[in-house]
Amino acid sequence: MSIKGITEGLTQKESPRQWSKLVLVYLLIPLLLLICGGELGWWQAWLYSLFIVVFGIGGRVWAELRHPGLTTDRQNIENIQNAKAWDKVLAPLMAVSISYPMVIVAGLDHRYDWSPEFPLWLDVVGFISIALGYAFAAWAVAENRFFYSVVVVRTDQGHVVCDSGPYRYVRHPGYAGNIFALFGIVLALGSVWTLLPVVAALAIAVLRTVLEDRTLQEELPGYQDYAGRVPNRLIPGVF
Repeated sequence: MSIKGITEGLTQKESPRQWSKLVLVYLLIPLLLLICGGELGWWQAWLYSLFIVVFGIGGRVWAELRHPGLTTDRQNIENIQNAKAWDKVLAPLMAVSISYPMVIVAGLDHRYDWSPEFPLWLDVVGFISIALGYAFAAWAVAENRFFYSVVVVRTDQGHVVCDSGPYRYVRHPGYAGNIFALFGIVLALGSVWTLLPVVAALAIAVLRTVLEDRTLQEELPGYQDYAGRVPNRLIPGVF
């Protein structure tokens, strides 16, 4: 979310329970992949699992070190209650769609050989795409002090537009990075059928981007000027 705080003293100390929930969410992704795949020797699944831990959990640790309390803020019940009505539906849908359906389908595809075998170079291209996408998304979270899990504008807390880091290139780099990684998952895990949940996740992400961007332009001071300087929402020169 393209908003950044300038006030101090807004952070809360995160609790072990919150971090436990976060770690559990990320570890469930590779667990589902390996269970559905049914093969402990599937090296692509293990490498993808490593990426989830490094970029997912590691990225959140990086963000917390830069902005203490961000993990707590993302799970703040007040922010969730004040979220836009449409995002109370789209936020959980997007959170689920960009990970779980993909690994379930890819795992079952590997188990039952639904797709033809991909050459090694396509696996490599896929993992590079995943790494670049996840790194870009993690950078966005670490750069933006108010990268909430829902669409909510808290001008009462001194929010301003975040236009540094990856926000210099696209207005929604968190979404952009995860979308880029989606297509890498198809190649890295060698599953043509994974394109089905990828298309669904892409549709949800684009819809949420449009609605969020409209909200920010209407409610966040300075965002319209920022949109004029950075015209691309997700893909430079395209959208």
